[in-house]
Amino acid sequence: MSTEIKAPVFPESVAEGTVATWHKQPGEACSRDDLIVDIETDKVVLEVVAPADGVIEEVIKGEGDTVESGEVIGKFKEGAKGDASPADSKDSKAEADQDKEKAEEKADSKQQDSADAILSPAARKLAEENNVDPDAVTGTGKDGRVTKEDVQNHIDSTKSSGESSKAAPSEMPEVNVAAGERPEKRVPMTRLRASIAKRLVNAQQTAAMLTTFNEVDMGPIMELRKQYQDSFVKRHDIKLGFMSFFAKAATEALKRFPAVNASIDGNDIVYHGYQDIGVAVSTDRGLVVPVVRDVDALGLADIEKKIVEYGTKAKGGKLAIEDMTGGTFTITNGGIFGSLLSTPILNPPQTAILGMHKIQERPMAVNGKVEIRPMMYLALSYDHRMVDGKEAVQFLVAIKDMLEDPARILLDV
Repeated sequence: MSTEIKAPVFPESVAEGTVATWHKQPGEACSRDDLIVDIETDKVVLEVVAPADGVIEEVIKGEGDTVESGEVIGKFKEGAKGDASPADSKDSKAEADQDKEKAEEKADSKQQDSADAILSPAARKLAEENNVDPDAVTGTGKDGRVTKEDVQNHIDSTKSSGESSKAAPSEMPEVNVAAGERPEKRVPMTRLRASIAKRLVNAQQTAAMLTTFNEVDMGPIMELRKQYQDSFVKRHDIKLGFMSFFAKAATEALKRFPAVNASIDGNDIVYHGYQDIGVAVSTDRGLVVPVVRDVDALGLADIEKKIVEYGTKAKGGKLAIEDMTGGTFTITNGGIFGSLLSTPILNPPQTAILGMHKIQERPMAVNGKVEIRPMMYLALSYDHRMVDGKEAVQFLVAIKDMLEDPARILLDV
């Protein structure tokens, strides 16, 4: 029985997506719930799995094609064996490329004593862009076919072995070039990266954005963690980090300064009676901001567990759109990358964002004496249309006071 393969139903905030990768090719056997195609939206990568055991009968939307919510992107034949022939559909660009490739492979096999590696069109393109020798890649597809995922895994493993471990995915791979040559590489911006760029530019163009700074002595928090870390891990099975303290301190400060927890909707100001805090997470695909909801009702251990869960899902590309929807305030930590000071950009429609930075020992005047203290710069960017400078400064001072004296969080003082 033939069934339609459809793109997932996107939320209202997502207009369309792009076919990122077909993990299964026409005629290739699939088991129920096998991953067959990735759909990249401007927020997350959505996975489409096989509805039953069978084969991909036809690919209607090839890699790179734009799709709408619920649109048919291919056909699936339930119960068919893996050696079933692909449907004869020349209207599919991806399938047409495959037919051409198969013909070339047959011709090559007659002319060569040893067969070359068999690559899918997407895999061949990725290999050429990254100067990868196809013969060095182990194919996991049908009959040893090298898929796009195989090539990407080979590139990633090469980077991790030290050849270019610090190179970003969009940078040129290290190649031997003659002196005087000026190589360049042009790659299309991913939908997620394009969306991030658009939102950041829009935030700067539409908001009256200002940033206020302060610094916090992290000594008390560090001593508290050192004293109770073992007991905390034993009881909650998770480490006590810094982010949970910042999230709780921000929550208490947001209660005192509701304008910082508000958002602008057209000509209306929406005051939120809850604290849903977004935690910025950096991934290979770009910056994502999953939201920890109702932080006021969570303990430090609950916050830490949620952050670890989101971090794991983000690295594996498993974040759902629901995980990143909403949020009344955002915290970003550039300190994990070594940033000493920065001005974070607002995450619309929120009116403020808190930036954490690197903890660095500095000489400080304490009770008339110079002491070396572990200090961190804090930055609060805010929308001046909604938040006055006085409120922004007092909000940041409230966070500083609670972090330097954690008992304030419990006592609400």
